[in-house]
Amino acid sequence: MADKDVLGRAGEERAARHFQERGFVVLDRNWRAPGGELDLVVASAGHIVVVEVKTRRTAGFGHPLEAVDARKRSRLWRLTMAWVAAHPEAVQGRRLRIDAIGIIGPDPLTGSIEHIENVA
Repeated sequence: MADKDVLGRAGEERAARHFQERGFVVLDRNWRAPGGELDLVVASAGHIVVVEVKTRRTAGFGHPLEAVDARKRSRLWRLTMAWVAAHPEAVQGRRLRIDAIGIIGPDPLTGSIEHIENVA
């Protein structure tokens, strides 16, 4: 596995823990559909949250959340609707949102983390 892939997986693990510590349950990791992949799908009693995770060792090429631009948000909504179509029972009675997690640090498990709700 390439170094960037290892970094990305570690960041996704950190993001999953971040949500679990707040009472969410991980429903899916790296869910694929035509057109892309959802990093995480988590749920609480009232919400289904699709989570885009961006991990960088440094901010030398910009903050990781800068990569969640309008084009990326549009793709995330298309993929989210595909996930909902595949899992309609999971969404019943819950609000749907897309969040982003940015992690910066040489070790994603201890680096700084920023969580933005409702990015799209």
